Amino acid sequence: MGDVRLIPLQESDREQFIRDNQEAFRYGAMEEFGLRDNHFEEDGEIISRETIEKSIDGGLAFRIMLDGQPVGGLVVSVEGEQGELELLFVSPSVHSKGLGYAAWCEVEKKFPQVKVWQTVTPYFEKRNIHFYVNRCGFHIVEFYNSHHPDPHDEDDAISDQFPEGMFRFEKRIK
Repeated sequence: MGDVRLIPLQESDREQFIRDNQEAFRYGAMEEFGLRDNHFEEDGEIISRETIEKSIDGGLAFRIMLDGQPVGGLVVSVEGEQGELELLFVSPSVHSKGLGYAAWCEVEKKFPQVKVWQTVTPYFEKRNIHFYVNRCGFHIVEFYNSHHPDPHDEDDAISDQFPEGMFRFEKRIK
């Protein structure tokens, strides 16, 4: 596969990181729904610039590098033994090569103090659900929907965007 590493996001690469993230999420939605998708936040994007910027500004952002070339990115937040995977994306041109899993393994090595990781993904992201559960060892612990909203989604932004629901995952490290 090559040498997969995480390097801290540089300010000079921030704009490209945002574009690459939007491309990866857009690809997933188009793959699932085609052009008839109604889950886009802004201007044909499944994830808005504001959402990505908020994640970058509130967490630790990394570029996923393969043999020195950027192939994706991720953002995590860590507080003591708790960690949250805010974003993880791999360029569609390198899907299904194990790069996302290799990057996740690097996250676990980089933050060995974290005992519980969590993340969320929309109900329709079958690739993500498979990845988190079958590859990375997460468990689905909650399903946010109109009858059970995310208590952290105070302005209902996520609920409005994904009324069909979002899965919340946890991975407990022993």
